[in-house]
Amino acid sequence: MVSGPEPTLPHPLPGAVGLSHLSAYDWEAADGLCGGSPHLHLVCTEAYVVTGGRGSVQTLSPDGHRAIALEPGAVAWFTPGTVHRMVQGGDLRITVLMQNSGLPEAGDAVFTFPPEVLADPGAYAAAAALPPGTGAETAAAARRRRDLAVEGYLPLREALVAGDNGPYLAFQRAAARLVRDKVPGWRGLWRAGALATAERTGAQLDALEAGEPAYLDEATAREAAPTRLCGFGMCGRRDEYALPGTTLPYGGE
Repeated sequence: MVSGPEPTLPHPLPGAVGLSHLSAYDWEAADGLCGGSPHLHLVCTEAYVVTGGRGSVQTLSPDGHRAIALEPGAVAWFTPGTVHRMVQGGDLRITVLMQNSGLPEAGDAVFTFPPEVLADPGAYAAAAALPPGTGAETAAAARRRRDLAVEGYLPLREALVAGDNGPYLAFQRAAARLVRDKVPGWRGLWRAGALATAERTGAQLDALEAGEPAYLDEATAREAAPTRLCGFGMCGRRDEYALPGTTLPYGGE
């Protein structure tokens, strides 16, 4: 069961975003490229802030296939429905900012597995799951998962490059069907996280306008350190933070 944000921790990161750090996988895939598992998010925009190394992110969207170069200082982001795949170019390291913290951990991210896997929720769950821990068994399972996602991704890319967006659109619809039953739980996370943060700002503006800024008496500072290092994420080894609004581990890892 996915739990919501802790009600006793009312100070999430700015905007109730999610935060993690990634080191891109250096495993070679079927097309000769090294990198992560292609996937999309259904209601979250994701941003990469490149902190080291080089590489690229391949995207599939209604405007076609793109390969966005990644190098230190670059920022790239993808809106819901955009398939993205991080590609290693050499010691690529990313800080990830994720809209609607808690939703990706609750299943908002869907891998580009082949259609027959996406059509079967049980088969999808089995293919997406990883054993606990960060050892060799988990690494092998993460690589198999990545390879299966690339297997489903390559035909989508090939068709889109050829001007046929049918397979890509079919994948989007299949992903939406796969997660439909999870939406009520997501709505609770959104209300307690991103929506509550926005409403809090509205209340603060009202207080300022009324000349009664008593909420400033609650000012504070917080800090956090990673709570798990080198977990296996979708795109690479992932340093994670147990912050309000997030549910660890990510995607059942």
